[in-house]
Amino acid sequence: MTDQTDWARVHALTDTDIAKAVEDDPDTFVPDAAWMAQAQLVPPRGKKLVTLRVDPDVLNWFRQGGRGYQSRMHDVLKAFVASKEA
Repeated sequence: MTDQTDWARVHALTDTDIAKAVEDDPDTFVPDAAWMAQAQLVPPRGKKLVTLRVDPDVLNWFRQGGRGYQSRMHDVLKAFVASKEA
């Protein structure tokens, strides 16, 4: 995987630009005091350590993305399970 981020554009953003982008983003959620009062901490579930055999070409493909390849493999398996449960 190659990074396609335009870092020059990112570094050129001002605090005002960033605040405007956050304000304009429909997915932005800023919790208020009432929401925070009802919030509950939900710790992540633990994961099980397993040994898994995969073909070298599959492993190499995931490793090409750099750090976090095991998490990416997990995400693919989780998406497969979700597709079968739907």
